[in-house]
Amino acid sequence: MRRYGLIGYPLEHSFSKDYFTAKFKREKIDAVYENFSIKSVDEMPSLVKKYPDLKGLNVTLPYKTEVMKYLDLIDEKALRVGAVNVINISIKAGKRILEGYNTDVDGFVLSLKPLIGRGITRALVLGTGGASRAVQAGLDDLGIKYSLVSRDKEKTGLTYRDLSDEMISSCQLLVNATPLGMFPNTESAPDIPYSSLKKDCILFDLVYNPDRSRFLKLGQERGCRIKNGREMLHIQAEKAWEIWER
Repeated sequence: MRRYGLIGYPLEHSFSKDYFTAKFKREKIDAVYENFSIKSVDEMPSLVKKYPDLKGLNVTLPYKTEVMKYLDLIDEKALRVGAVNVINISIKAGKRILEGYNTDVDGFVLSLKPLIGRGITRALVLGTGGASRAVQAGLDDLGIKYSLVSRDKEKTGLTYRDLSDEMISSCQLLVNATPLGMFPNTESAPDIPYSSLKKDCILFDLVYNPDRSRFLKLGQERGCRIKNGREMLHIQAEKAWEIWER
């Protein structure tokens, strides 16, 4: 039996275990998927050593960037993003090799594409972490220019306090790449002037639990088109499986 899993912290409400467990049962795949909640990314090498049947890992918050220092090889796309969400574990010349990939970019692009047309040329991306880096790479691939927003002016030059009513009213695409609003903290949301949103703006939230985050609800109240991150997760999970099955 092959073993796969997810590393991150905390993992009480993760998507991956349920998804892959159902997939393995449905497709009669002799494999098991486990959550490995580790309080530090430095625990990963010992985790890999502990399970000789471990063939692959998904990586989630807060380790998508930190985990890269423990990998033997990193795919070009993951290097460009600066974040890894999939690790393939293979044996070459008697040694276990850990290869890092990023499937979040494909997940984001393929999920967003049905919503956008040629008129979408600019976006605001909220957050600067590993998930945000995948969003940025995806927007680059789509030819959409963007500005980053964070709490730290030194990181982005643009903070939430800098977001004027005019900036929000002219926004074409607004992406929440922060964990704000994720279960169980469902009442939280990025601090932006939602009352200035126009109905032609698209709100995309990487949060998938709950289905409609407070960020999306506030956008929907203004007539905006909205989408959560669940389809993105499905796509990136299947892309991860393709990597593990090569």
